[in-house]
Amino acid sequence: MDYHHVPILLNKAIEMLAPKPGGVYVDATLGGGGHFRELLKKANYEGTFIGIDQDETAILNAKKNFSTFSGDIRFIHDNFYNLKQIIKENKLDSIDGILFDLGVSSHQLEEGSRGFSYMQDAILDMRMDQRKTLSAKDVVNNLPKEELKRIIYKYGEESWAGRIAEFICESRQRREIKTTGDLVKIIKEAIPARARRRGGHPARKTFQALRIYVNSELEILSSSIKDAVKLLKPGGRICVITFHSLEDRIIKETFKYLATDCICPKEVLICICDHKKILKILTSKPIYPSEEEINKNPRSRSAKLRVAQRLPVLKPRRGE
Repeated sequence: MDYHHVPILLNKAIEMLAPKPGGVYVDATLGGGGHFRELLKKANYEGTFIGIDQDETAILNAKKNFSTFSGDIRFIHDNFYNLKQIIKENKLDSIDGILFDLGVSSHQLEEGSRGFSYMQDAILDMRMDQRKTLSAKDVVNNLPKEELKRIIYKYGEESWAGRIAEFICESRQRREIKTTGDLVKIIKEAIPARARRRGGHPARKTFQALRIYVNSELEILSSSIKDAVKLLKPGGRICVITFHSLEDRIIKETFKYLATDCICPKEVLICICDHKKILKILTSKPIYPSEEEINKNPRSRSAKLRVAQRLPVLKPRRGE
């Protein structure tokens, strides 16, 4: 199956990234290559373009789909957490722009065997990087009840986390929870009927929580953004698309931290932190998809785009 992914906020993200011919640009979450393709086009196919993805299927499909493109195009099977090392190994010192499109891809949801979707019955997996050993099946069958409750509540913001964890533990005592269908059935039994009738699919939040936990999505996010910003050339831009409040909060706070001169407590009268801002936030409020895009692609309804620029912002030379 081809790696299919509908690029969300495509035009706005690439417009805000503002790629120019001859630059070095990174798509940190390559997926189906939709953003990457537009990035190449806007930069007139001139420059160095790096696509990173921890999902090997994405990398293999990109190598096939972009095989006819000439120029310096590089695909890296890795996690963006290792961005500093990736740039170093590619014999580069800095970059002109970077894009993060966070969360699960359309392909991962649609390919039932990956176990990401509560709409298709498959083995509980949810590993974006198949080289990892921990799967969602391991989590629901082995972790203590209180730890399951913590994960489901923290990463899924699920108010029924306690009951769901309790029902999971009771069920696994009878037999191993093997499939997404097994888990969906347990969740539906745990959440009272009146609550199931509102707020979308009853398994949505729990599946989100397990996916985030299995892939350590939030733990690596802030440090990865900081690394990316430090790699940017003056005037270089970073664009981040998020899909839920937990991700967006981390991006917002990390941008704010990097765009603030002093982080001393308010009671300190003279700055002693020596913290200097290196970022200018270009989106005081996030950019949302248009109604037209949401109608065409319902998955985009929760998307938010935040953009920032590395300081100092150099003035364009005369004639540019």
